[in-house]
Amino acid sequence: MGEDTTTLGGIHISPNAVATIAYYATLESYGVVGLAPKNLTDGIVSTITREPSRGITVRYKGEDIDIDINVIVEYGTRINSVAQSVGNTVRFHVEKALGLRVNSVNVHVAGLRISDTD
Repeated sequence: MGEDTTTLGGIHISPNAVATIAYYATLESYGVVGLAPKNLTDGIVSTITREPSRGITVRYKGEDIDIDINVIVEYGTRINSVAQSVGNTVRFHVEKALGLRVNSVNVHVAGLRISDTD
């Protein structure tokens, strides 16, 4: 997965490229405040490098693409609706950009954030 051969040469799509597409699609979704790091180590590394794929894991299994996303949701929004919206938006944008089918998009709500009322 992520590789294709044409008459002009080979094409390889890195998991980081897919994660970047998923990152920007996630931030478009209503109710998402940001993404959370997958673990403490990734949190420290992403703070230093400002990598856009923070909080997103992409796995290739044969012809399948599996995406895990860790989001922080706005307090007061319906969590189930936000998670479904993120999943659908990410699936649409990745499939549109790559022309490949996404097997699963797993949305993990890592926290809630209360916005400023000032």
